[in-house]
Amino acid sequence: MRIIADFHLHSKHSRATSPDMEVESLVKWGKIKGINLIGTGDFTHPAYLYELKTKLEPTGAGLFKLKNSDSTIQFILTVEVSNVYSQNSRLRKIHNILFAPSLELVEKLNAKLSKFGKLASDGRPTFGFSSKDLAKMVLDVSPDFFIVPAHAWTPWFSIFGSNSGFDSIEECFGEYAKYIFAIETGLSSDPLMNWRWSALDKITLISNSDAHSPSKLGREANIFDCKLDYFEIRDILKNRDSKKFLYTVEFFPEEGKYHYDGHRDCGILFSPEESKRHNSVCPVCHKKLTIGVMNRVDRLADRSTGYLPDQAIPYKNMIPLIEIIASAFHQGVESKAVEKEYFRLIEEFGSEFNILLDISAEDFAKVASPKVAEGLKKMREGKVKITPGYDGVYGKISLFEDAETKPAEVKPTDQLGLFG
Repeated sequence: MRIIADFHLHSKHSRATSPDMEVESLVKWGKIKGINLIGTGDFTHPAYLYELKTKLEPTGAGLFKLKNSDSTIQFILTVEVSNVYSQNSRLRKIHNILFAPSLELVEKLNAKLSKFGKLASDGRPTFGFSSKDLAKMVLDVSPDFFIVPAHAWTPWFSIFGSNSGFDSIEECFGEYAKYIFAIETGLSSDPLMNWRWSALDKITLISNSDAHSPSKLGREANIFDCKLDYFEIRDILKNRDSKKFLYTVEFFPEEGKYHYDGHRDCGILFSPEESKRHNSVCPVCHKKLTIGVMNRVDRLADRSTGYLPDQAIPYKNMIPLIEIIASAFHQGVESKAVEKEYFRLIEEFGSEFNILLDISAEDFAKVASPKVAEGLKKMREGKVKITPGYDGVYGKISLFEDAETKPAEVKPTDQLGLFG
């Protein structure tokens, strides 16, 4: 069966997160989006864990479903953990996603973690020990857990981040690097960028929304052809099984808020080449620029753009439907007109991913307004203009010539012939 999975998100118990981020809302929005496997997020938080225990029931395959519901959407137990520590005379800030197949194992792990920090203070707990120590602790509880470095390239809080990351998985995890078989690429990078670095050839690349509100679910996702089974999905990721891991759904990475370099306070946006000419210093305030994902990839890469590794999992760059409509209407994504059209199209076609992935352009055009239909077609053809994101500012995307935007060099979305 086709599984559309979004593993990484946060509950209402995380900072700066919507109060609607609870399992009932996730099921509701999972149906709207067309997602059938959703990460719980935040399983270390005591109050949220209680909710998970009372609201979910096991399926018998390491996954969970909502009690007293006919919904086919299932959950996988996940949490993002922050490790802030010093290593090799540098401050490190690393986020990792933990996956678990049972609430019993989660409780055992939480009992250990609670000795090192206040789990109730944030849905994404922070600890002062290293990522290597985290891996040891998790795998000592059970080898059925697995660990995925989160948003691997963002400047802060990531394994390869320019400000506090490492230059390899081995440097970060030491002897436990052999247990790290996947990384999350993050909104500001896509597989094409990651394929430039041979050190990642044996690593599976996954993509998730990191949603803090239900409507952001599925802005990046993973598409499988397999059973709804924790252990099968784990093994697919571990073995980079391209027959069962069909592709990932990606932002156009230019839209991510750390794609290019810059300084938000001074309105400075630089490509890696421009940063180099300025010695990575803001020409306005003369402080250090925030070095973005593209620059960091350039520094570690040992291949040119376009290299395709063996067993590479394909991908599709996508724009959320709400943004396509907003661009067509020349209105914000929160406008009533845009929202009304969004739900009208969902009602007509069943889900957002059905529209983005499956419906033919001809069938969509019979129902959607001409401008929205044109926007979907342009997205699929990669005819997109983007002012790249930088220093915490999302990129500005445009599908139409009459919208004001500074175009970036954008590649076609159909990198591996995925649209036929």
